[in-house]
Amino acid sequence: MSKKYKSSPYTEDWLPIENIQNGMIQLRNREQVAGVKIAPRNIFILDAQAQENVITSLKNFYNMIDFEFWLVVADRPVDISVYLSQLQLLYNDTTSPAIRKVIMQDIEKGNTFMNNNIVDTEYYILFKERDVDKIQKQIRLLINGLAGCGLNASQTSNEDLRIILENFLNGGSTTEFGTVMPV
Repeated sequence: MSKKYKSSPYTEDWLPIENIQNGMIQLRNREQVAGVKIAPRNIFILDAQAQENVITSLKNFYNMIDFEFWLVVADRPVDISVYLSQLQLLYNDTTSPAIRKVIMQDIEKGNTFMNNNIVDTEYYILFKERDVDKIQKQIRLLINGLAGCGLNASQTSNEDLRIILENFLNGGSTTEFGTVMPV
């Protein structure tokens, strides 16, 4: 790492990140961080045997992974502004007082969510690798292995990776000015 990065007061300068592109974090040393995003599933609404099956499948899945990986949990702010706008349009077009009342209750509930910084919790499995072909193979392995456990997964997007970094750099606090703050 050059002297510029070591003496910089900006976190961005001392992180080894070159770019985020194609669902991967490109590092200065030519390695890339990639992975999958796992759709949440509440297994605790399943019967006890089904829960045990999922847990056993996950144990077996984790034991078959033959490369270093990280389990990451990140909170993403919920943005329901489009939904609230659609509700407002529906409210404006509705003449029935009973239906208007129900729509207004939904709008108020949505505003409560927005005002209380409600977040979705997202789950990721990330790994580091140089070879793009090997990255794609490992991503397919993860997606297929998680499918065998009854979980849906997809390759991380650029936005997913930015959210993970923002959570890491800002302790989960959402910022409007970027992810780097002067010290």
